[in-house]
Amino acid sequence: MRFSELVVLLRRAACRAAATALLAGAAATALADPLSFDDALALALRNSPVLTANTARIDAAREAAIPAAELPDPKLALGIINLPIEGPDRFSLTEEAMTMRSIGVMQEFPNGAKRDARAAAARSRVDVAKADLRIARLEVLRETAVAWIARHSIEHQLARLDELFKENRLFEAAVRARLAGGKGMTADVVMPRQEAAMIEDRRDELRASRSQAFASLRRWLGQAAEAPLQGEPPDWPIARDTLLQGLYRHPQLLAFAPKAKVLDAEVAEAQAEKKPDWAIELAYQKRGSRFGDMAMLQLSFDLPVFPGARQDPMIAARLAERTGLDAEREAALREQTAVLDSGLADYARLTNALRRQNEVQLPLAKEKVDLAMADWRGGKGDLTALVAARRERIDAELKAIQIAGARLQTAARLHYSFAEQAGEQ
Repeated sequence: MRFSELVVLLRRAACRAAATALLAGAAATALADPLSFDDALALALRNSPVLTANTARIDAAREAAIPAAELPDPKLALGIINLPIEGPDRFSLTEEAMTMRSIGVMQEFPNGAKRDARAAAARSRVDVAKADLRIARLEVLRETAVAWIARHSIEHQLARLDELFKENRLFEAAVRARLAGGKGMTADVVMPRQEAAMIEDRRDELRASRSQAFASLRRWLGQAAEAPLQGEPPDWPIARDTLLQGLYRHPQLLAFAPKAKVLDAEVAEAQAEKKPDWAIELAYQKRGSRFGDMAMLQLSFDLPVFPGARQDPMIAARLAERTGLDAEREAALREQTAVLDSGLADYARLTNALRRQNEVQLPLAKEKVDLAMADWRGGKGDLTALVAARRERIDAELKAIQIAGARLQTAARLHYSFAEQAGEQ
């Protein structure tokens, strides 16, 4: 076999392999399981690295709480006592000197109030980590729902544009047939193509928005965000009274309770610093053979005799942090109240806008197209008015889909921020 023939065979094999890989990839995409709204939420909760990180923090806090109330580790003391540094026996460890080699153990005993406060703070930090997990879970659910709805709305608009493009092809055929029958002006043939270009412009805008929706959904789902969507999002009932019940159970507000317990425990620990800690030390002292061995038992106590420069400022600092936490909770409550009121107002606005769009604007736009079409066919109107009416109808239809999607996104934010919390209560 010639070298050139071998090269040709290798190229053909490479092409077949590439084609096989492309077909396999296309088949995998085509056979990908569709992604429903509920599936997206379940997948986000199962695979979110944010939730994994928060779960790890809970485990870390639990492990850190185990030694919080334990005594400090004992200390081993090794030493040399009565080592002469002058005279003929200086630095001598011989039996003639009274030098003693000592080995001992010391155990410190922090006062009980301090140990209890440290244990309480450690237990409360576990609750803080759990509260952070609830906040993260709420964000995952809310943002996944909003991203899924955004992609669903955009793809709905794209599907409608495909239908409108088919209508445009029929419209262009009708214009050409009318010109062939000797009616209308030659310039009319351009107008359907101008409408088609406008539809393509809209399609490009929506494709860009869809790419952004993919990116948002991919943040929570990974590659599963590429799967085709299935079904419709739920239409949650939005009731102010129910949402107000969930306001005070918002995870961001509930997180302040364990944080307050941590600070209360730290205040108690700072106050316990005024009580003395103590320690006990037991040592064995080995001397030369001419002298007897000795033992030593020693107790030591802390002396908090300068509280104004040590303990009191720390107590004041912890109390100031506690006061600041109360102010932060009040600020968070006002923030969530504003979020709720703003969301309710936006939801009401979008609900009214959607109703007007479906009940007034769309019927009027369709009626205007029908009237312009009738005038054009009857020779009473020009094609410009008909094209303008068709453009208004396209705008009205896409706007209706867009408003419906925005309304569902607002409902999702309200539901997962407040309504779900009321359900837990």
